[in-house]
Amino acid sequence: MPAQAWHPSSWREKPIAQDVIYEDKAHLEKVLTKLRRLPPLVSPVEIDRLRAQLADVAAGKAFLLQGGDCAELFDDCSQDPIEHKLSLILLMSLIILHGSRLPVIRIARIAGQYAKPRSKPTEMKTKVEKKEVLSFRGDNVNGYEADDRAPDPERLLGAYFHSTATLNYIRTLLLSGFANLDKPLDWSFSHVRSPEIQKAFAAVIESLQDSLDFMKVATGKVGGGERGGTETVDLFTSHEALLLEYEEALTRGYTPDQPQSFSPTSTPALSRTNSRLRGVEESNGAYPHSPVRPPKSPKLSDSLQGLSMSVTELDKKPSPKYYNTSAHFIWIGDRTRQLDGAHAEYFRGIQNPIGVKVGPSMEPEEIARILDIVNPDRIPGKVTLIGRYGADKVDKFLPAHIDAVKKTDHPVVWQCDAMHGNTKSSKTDPNLKTRHFVDVITEITKSMEIHKEKGTILGGVHLELTGEVNDEGFSVTECIGGSMELEDKDLSFNYRTHCDPRLNYEQSLDVAFLLADYLKSKRRGEEPKDILLAGLRGRAARQ
Repeated sequence: MPAQAWHPSSWREKPIAQDVIYEDKAHLEKVLTKLRRLPPLVSPVEIDRLRAQLADVAAGKAFLLQGGDCAELFDDCSQDPIEHKLSLILLMSLIILHGSRLPVIRIARIAGQYAKPRSKPTEMKTKVEKKEVLSFRGDNVNGYEADDRAPDPERLLGAYFHSTATLNYIRTLLLSGFANLDKPLDWSFSHVRSPEIQKAFAAVIESLQDSLDFMKVATGKVGGGERGGTETVDLFTSHEALLLEYEEALTRGYTPDQPQSFSPTSTPALSRTNSRLRGVEESNGAYPHSPVRPPKSPKLSDSLQGLSMSVTELDKKPSPKYYNTSAHFIWIGDRTRQLDGAHAEYFRGIQNPIGVKVGPSMEPEEIARILDIVNPDRIPGKVTLIGRYGADKVDKFLPAHIDAVKKTDHPVVWQCDAMHGNTKSSKTDPNLKTRHFVDVITEITKSMEIHKEKGTILGGVHLELTGEVNDEGFSVTECIGGSMELEDKDLSFNYRTHCDPRLNYEQSLDVAFLLADYLKSKRRGEEPKDILLAGLRGRAARQ
C-alpha cells in the first residue's frame, strides 16, 4: 500500500505522546504564526552536508561525537557557558581524532535543547505545604519554580531567539579561529585538576605539534578551512524534537533548483498549482502578450497541444523537499517513538538526518518497522540508532537489535547513549539523581565489543556533558567516579543540573581517551591497552 501523503502538519492526525496542553489556543496560534515568518536557523545546504558526513560514519570512515546539556536553560545563553561547551567538544574531538585518525563529526546538544520528556506529568513539591504541580518540561514550556509550571506559548519564541543567539555566537567563534589547532591549550583546559588527564593530554599536544610543524615544513602552510583542516571545523546543532508545533513552524519547503525559495509550512505547495499552470501556459503561447510580435489567433489543436505540454512540464517540476530548519539533526525519544504516533509521522517527511532512541522496551521487529517508516528510500546517513540500554542490559538487548537491522537493507549509524540507561539515586541524598562513571564506560566498552562480534560498527557516542565551572574554576559534581575520583558525598558540592546529571569536564575527557585508545588499537589491529581508563574502572567501582 502506498504511504499516506505527507505534509508538515499531517502529524496532527496521529496520537501524540508527551504532549503539552496550552489553555489559550488563540495565544498559541499567534505565536506559531510569528514563528512561521521568522528566518530559518540553519540551511538545507548545512543539513545535507551533515547527512553526507553521517553516511561516512555508517561506513566506518568517520566517528560521531554528540554531546551537550541534558536540557539547556535560557540563562545558559551567555558567553562563558557557550565557550565552555564548545571548547569541551573540541578537546574531546581532538583526542579522538588523534587516536583514531578518523574525521570526527561534531554534533552538539545546543541551540534548541530546551524541552524534556517526563515519566510523569506531575510531581509533588514542598515549599510551605506539599502540593502537586505540573512537571518541569524545559524552559520552552514552563518555569522551574513550582508556581511557574503553566505552559506558556511565549516561551516558544524565547526558545527561537535564545537558539538564534547561541548559534550566532558559535558561528562567530568558529569563524574567528576559536577552533584553530595551533592553539588547543586555549580551549579552557587550564582548570583541569586531574594529573592523569593533564599528562595524557600533554602527550597528545606534543604529538600534534610535531605533526603541525611537519605540515608547515612540507607544504609551506597549514591548511585550512575544509573539513578536518586546522583553522576551523564543522559543528552541527541538535535537539530532541518533542514539541511538534514548534518543529512544524520551522519546517520549510525547499526546491533544489531554486535555492532562494523557502515556502512556509502554512502555504501548501498544491495551493499554488493554478497560478503555476497559468504561468506555464503563458510561456507556451496560450496567453500571448509579446510586445514585439502581434498576437495571432491559435488553432484549437495548437491550444490543446500547448495545454498538454504545459501539464507535462508541470509534472516534471520537482516537488519541494521539507527541512526542519530549527537544527541540523533532531531525534525521536524513547517515549515518543510509537510506530503509529505523531512523532514518527512528522519525522518521515523531513530531509534532516534524524536519530531514533532504542532501548530495552523496543522489540527487535519494531526497529525494522520504524526504519521503513522514517527512511523508506534507504538514504545513507539519514538514520542514527541511538542505543540507551544501561550497563547491565546492553549485552542482553543490543545483539538482537543489531541482528534485526542486519536482516534489512537499511544503512544506519549505530550510536551509544551511555547516559540514559544508567541513572540512579544518590545514597547521600535520594532527591539527587546521579550516574556512575563506571557504568558509562562499561556500556560503551560492551557496545564496542558486541558490534565487533557482530561485524558491525559502533559509529559514535551520545553523551550528556557540560564544560560548566563555578567561579573558582571547579567542574560540576553530578556523576560519581572518573579521574577526579568524585564520591557520592561530593555531589552536593557543585550540583547544577535542573534535569539529568551530566559528565563534567574531566569525566568527558576520560571518555574521549577511552574512545581514542580503542579506535587507535582498532586501527593498528591490536587489543586496546586502556592504560588511562584501567585505573579509572577500579576507582569508580569502589565508590
